[in-house]
Amino acid sequence: MNTKTLNHILAGSFAALALAVACGAAHAKDAKDINVAVIPKVAVPFFDDCNNGAKAAADKLGVKYQWVVPQNTQGSTQVQIIEDLISKHVDGIAISVNEPKSVEGVMKRAEQSGIKVLTYDSDSPKSGRSMYIGTNNESAGATMAETMGKALGGQGEVAIITGQLGAVNLNERIAGIKKGLAKYPGIKIVEVQGTEDDLAKGVSVTETTVRAHPQLKGIFGVSQVGGPAVAKVLNTKEFGAMKGKLEVLAFDDLPDTLKGLREGYIQGIMVQRPVTMGRMAVEHLVAQVQGQDASPKDVDTGVTVVTKDNISSYTK
Repeated sequence: MNTKTLNHILAGSFAALALAVACGAAHAKDAKDINVAVIPKVAVPFFDDCNNGAKAAADKLGVKYQWVVPQNTQGSTQVQIIEDLISKHVDGIAISVNEPKSVEGVMKRAEQSGIKVLTYDSDSPKSGRSMYIGTNNESAGATMAETMGKALGGQGEVAIITGQLGAVNLNERIAGIKKGLAKYPGIKIVEVQGTEDDLAKGVSVTETTVRAHPQLKGIFGVSQVGGPAVAKVLNTKEFGAMKGKLEVLAFDDLPDTLKGLREGYIQGIMVQRPVTMGRMAVEHLVAQVQGQDASPKDVDTGVTVVTKDNISSYTK
């Protein structure tokens, strides 16, 4: 799907939701009395964009809005947050999940108490959530694999640097990479390393991986810290000679990732649409609370492959 087509579909979805909310307002809970909460995985720039989109939608719809940030990536922390929101009787919760299984029970309890619950960015498929809004991560992984396969001419050793090892969205990307590389039997995945979405740990595991595999030809950074971590490693005396020779593909357009792309440490970035995710999460929660989104379906917000050629023109 090209960017213009995706933008058209998303714009149509926004318009339909806005109309549905407006038409149902006279027969549903007043917007000013609706309280929705959005929970990110952790405090990082990607989720700042999600917050911007969500808050803009809440302001436009006239609903009360909370942005509740976990202090760490442990599943138990998000469980405590949801329990607190249940006790406060919020009307809707949108969450990007750190550990899918750990939140299943509390998300079901929230739904049983009458709270509308959906996931965005990172899913918990068995939680009973109404819908998932975000990247089709397996497709995005396949796109990464195809990009890498072409860049390496179908030959070479590659490594995967991920975040939380249990994160559904990241594991879906890895599954997509593996499926995509099936058409390139000459490419071998030699390492899959977790970083817990911590940059310092990302640098450490990248250094270890590169030392262990001197013939390495490419690295997939499937979480937001992968690209910046690899860029930092390549910007050192020990590994500087690999700059431009090691094909590096990253996820998310954090400032350090874009800097790495401009400076030649990174060759491509899979850019998601976090502003869109946040905006649509609030729009769908409000529509569900007001009874206007009775049969919600998952929404793929898409990705754009950003290179030096289009770094000044992509949208999210």
